[in-house]
Formats: sequence, C-alpha cells, structure tokens
Amino acid sequence: VNMAVIRQNSTDFILLGLITHPAFPGLVFAVVFSIFVVAVTLNLVMIMLIRVDSHLHTPMYFLLSQLSIMDTVYICITVPKMLHDLLSKEKTISFLGCALQIFLYLTLMGGEFFLLGLMAYDRYVAVCNPLRYSIIMNPRVCVLMVLGSWTGGSLDGFMLTPVTMKINHFFCEIPAVLKLSCTDTSLYETLMYACCVLMLLIPISFISVSYTRILITVHHMSSAEGQCKAFATCSSHIMVVSIFYGAAFYTNVLPHSYHTPEKDKVVSAFYTILTPMLNPLIYSLRNRDVTAALRKVLGRFASSQRLQVGDVPGKF
Repeated sequence: VNMAVIRQNSTDFILLGLITHPAFPGLVFAVVFSIFVVAVTLNLVMIMLIRVDSHLHTPMYFLLSQLSIMDTVYICITVPKMLHDLLSKEKTISFLGCALQIFLYLTLMGGEFFLLGLMAYDRYVAVCNPLRYSIIMNPRVCVLMVLGSWTGGSLDGFMLTPVTMKINHFFCEIPAVLKLSCTDTSLYETLMYACCVLMLLIPISFISVSYTRILITVHHMSSAEGQCKAFATCSSHIMVVSIFYGAAFYTNVLPHSYHTPEKDKVVSAFYTILTPMLNPLIYSLRNRDVTAALRKVLGRFASSQRLQVGDVPGKF
C-alpha cells in the first residue's frame, strides 16, 4: 500500500483512513458501524446456536464455531479503531499499538487460512467416508485441527510482525507499514512474500486434494440425489474459501504493479469488514440445521415470554 509519510513524532503513526477525506464522515461511520454490529451479532449467534443445540454438536459445526470466533476477534482488531478515527481529529496509533494490531491481524488471518483448509478435509471425509466420519473426525482430531490453526496463525504473526513501523490505510497492514522504512526492505519483502505464499500454498493444497477426491467420489455416484446432497454439503465452504482466499491472494501474492493505495484499501476492507459478516450468513442461510436451531431457540424465547406475561397477576 502506498502512503504519504507525515510524521507527528518518532513513536506514533497517522492512519489516513479507508477514505482519506470523506465528505460525509458520519455516513461512513454509520455504514461501517452497521456492518460491524451485524457481523459481530451474526457470529455470536452462530457460536451460541452451535453451543446450545445438541444437533449441532458435530465436527463440522465445532470447526465452524471456531471460524466464527476468529471472525469476531478479527473484525474487532481493526474496525473499532477505524470508527474512532472517523469521529476523531487525532487519528494516530502508537508504535506498540501498530505492532500489536499487525500481530493479531496476522494471527487471525493465518489461523483462518489453516482452518478453512482443514475444513475442506472435514468435507472430504463427510462425502467420501460417511460411515467412518465420526471415527476419523473424532473430538481429539477436531481439537488438534483447531490448535494447529491457531498455532500456524501465531507463527505467521511472530515471523512477520517485527518491522520498523501518517499510514495511507485504515489499519496497520504490513505492506502499508513497510513503506515507512527508510532502509532497504527488499529482503524483508521477499521473506514476507515467501511466507504468504507458503501460508496460502499449504491450505490450498489441502483444499485442492480434498475437493479432487470429492469430485471423483461424486462422479462415481449413481444417484443424482446423492450428488446433489454432496454438492450441498460442500457449497457453503467453497463460497467462503473463494471469498477469503481471493482477497488474500490479491493482497499478498500479486506483484506491486497491480496495487494502488485505493485498490488495496478496498480489498482490505472487503476481507476485514465484509467477510466476517458474510461467513455466518453463508453458513446459516444455506444450512437447514442452523436455521432449524435458530427457529428452535426463537421459539423457546417466545414461549418463555408468553409464560412470563401469563404469570403477571391481573388487576382487581
């Protein structure tokens, strides 16, 4: 991300924002705040439904609950600061604050890379080995998958965060911060590029192998109903992967010639603000189990409210 360098002091940085000079900052604030509230609410509802409904106590939904946790933390890393800056004259972030934001952002993004890759393996087992699904995807394996995702994301954060930190961006993203350096950063950029490619390559390998096996299995199915069910099982995951990895590929893999500050901020806004909202929407709207669990919870809530109203003594 290109940036104009205007230093207030040696330890603080200026975030120019998603829109450098918005004509209606209140409107931008309202839109971003609405998306933020919807995203956090949807993910928390998803986590709650998976926790309280016994029908959702399966490996797929356990992994999905972890995705919702990551999305919730992910959007809370950048958007509250962005909202504060929209209404504040002081749009600075400290050196340590910037470093912490980068570390958390990399950890969560890397964690999602790995988790989405491992979720493809879960879909492979569900379609290709349905009778052994509960044995292969046992609780221990699921916990190891989650721990592996968080660990992989943390390693990404620890490897790439230590850099020398006005940033033409709305949060501390590594390409934007690197532009501040007065020294040659080519070696670091090469390391970052290699690391990002590796972070993408490992999960994409899992996804490619898993879905290749799924397609082969579906091709050999004699029942059209079975084929439709298999595709329905995988469709939500494919959509989420396409959205998240597409934006990440643009940001971390494409050469500098394809990047401009405006494009970079739009793409970053997409996967830091919109993606955490889209993920639970995709999984809930396209999933009968989740919608059934939501109706059940809402039904219980409505019943309890009717009982409370019925218990109120009448006036004589």
